[in-house]
Amino acid sequence: MKFEMNHDPFRGRLFEMRLIDIYNKYSWLADELSQKEFIKLFPVKYKNSKPLLPDRPAHVDLDKQIFLDVLVAFRQSFN
Repeated sequence: MKFEMNHDPFRGRLFEMRLIDIYNKYSWLADELSQKEFIKLFPVKYKNSKPLLPDRPAHVDLDKQIFLDVLVAFRQSFN
């Protein structure tokens, strides 16, 4: 993950740890993606020094519940 100087790297790492928890929660994801590939699907992007909600990856067919879990993890990490 790329962080700018004025962004808290702790929150980015917290989000990454929550993504790892989600990856481990759905064991079938390991058949589709590695843990690193899953984390890279949700880069933290900033606009006007505020983190933007991650987009649903177009090239990977993720279950709706997994994406909702990712959004919750994002909100918990950055709010």
